[in-house]
Amino acid sequence: MTSGRGTPMSDREPAVGTDKLLTVDNVEVIYDEVILVLRGMSLVVPRGEVVALLGSNGAGKSTTLKAITGLLPTEHGAVTDGTVTFDGADITRAEPAERVRRGIALVMEGRRVFEHLTVHENLVAGAYTRGVAADFDRVYGFLPRLAGLRGRVAGYLSGGEQQMLAIGRALMSDPRLLLLDEPSLGLAPLLVDEMFDIVRRLNTDLGLTALLVEQNARRALAVAHRGYVMESGRIVLAGTAADLADNPDVKEFYLGLGEAGGRRSYRDVKHYKRRKRWL
Repeated sequence: MTSGRGTPMSDREPAVGTDKLLTVDNVEVIYDEVILVLRGMSLVVPRGEVVALLGSNGAGKSTTLKAITGLLPTEHGAVTDGTVTFDGADITRAEPAERVRRGIALVMEGRRVFEHLTVHENLVAGAYTRGVAADFDRVYGFLPRLAGLRGRVAGYLSGGEQQMLAIGRALMSDPRLLLLDEPSLGLAPLLVDEMFDIVRRLNTDLGLTALLVEQNARRALAVAHRGYVMESGRIVLAGTAADLADNPDVKEFYLGLGEAGGRRSYRDVKHYKRRKRWL
């Protein structure tokens, strides 16, 4: 797919096959009618794969997820150019509830569980598009720790348990595409391991396609099939997960490693930023 270590997007798009579940094509997003955040954002999520979207704070990763889910108007944002296509249908202007019914679910950054409700009541809320067809046993079977906590008020759960609940709530809508926004944020190292194992099993055990937004690039690329790197509202690098993990720029800025495998000083990194190969 790439020649060596990932390919700058200015050179060519990555070959991802023909079975594209999600396509974001040249999308532009503006907030408050003046602040341009996404500047021709394009990516593809093939059916049955985990795709990692990497980038520093402010690169536009969460805005990309909001463009896919239709949540931009809640923050005075809008897609002003480009298209979002899901399973062959143009959903660029579709309402958020319609996108959920089509099979898109989002696990938001910061967990965002309903703290005053019990675990089970949170899952009920996640099944609002399905009603009596909801399959609680499937979710409790996949996340057995939640089964033992079903009567617990969500606000009293640990951070890791709340993140599991957020994932379980998303699964209640029976999605075909799961969007995960920084699932490891604020978790202890052992819980981070468990969270990425859950992401892996979502794909291998449940067959879910996933778009994973994550700053922990090393762990994200370990569970992903392919990935994209964002800078300033656009994709600047794309490739297989293995190619990106071996890319010297990704090592430098997202894995914390220099060309020789050692960490560099902040001063060196600032100097190195001026000569990023993808700019």
